[in-house]
Amino acid sequence: MSEPLDPYDRSILELVQRDCQLKAEAIAEEIGLSPSAVQRRLKRLRTEGIIAREVAVVNRKASSFPMTFIAAMEIERDNYDALARFRLWADKQPHIQQVYYVTGQVDLIAIITARDVEHYDDISAQLMADNPQIKRMNTNVVLRDVKVGLTVPMDE
Repeated sequence: MSEPLDPYDRSILELVQRDCQLKAEAIAEEIGLSPSAVQRRLKRLRTEGIIAREVAVVNRKASSFPMTFIAAMEIERDNYDALARFRLWADKQPHIQQVYYVTGQVDLIAIITARDVEHYDDISAQLMADNPQIKRMNTNVVLRDVKVGLTVPMDE
């Protein structure tokens, strides 16, 4: 990041996190800049990787994979090579939505979508077969979404 985020940048980021299809004109009107200044700032935020991606958020229940599972996994010892191999493997798995390397009793937390419990069982069996460095996996089934989001607060 070459420049620190100023209040205009943070305002732009707040708005585009809620709706990435907002036109520069609408953002400009909301925050008090010209549309061209907003466009320049958006270009810089994208180029610098501050805006990492712009995606459509699909309602999971409208898909063929309505269930969510939270899998807590332990890796054999503190094995950074195993972690790197797992990351490469997980990147290729469409049902693994998120993976976090965490502190505490487990090493990894994964958010996984599946068609049903049997489908999840197949996914987890493949995960364990392809990743022998994972020594244990404990799964929670999400019964109801309470809050789901990826927006990052932009307050200072």
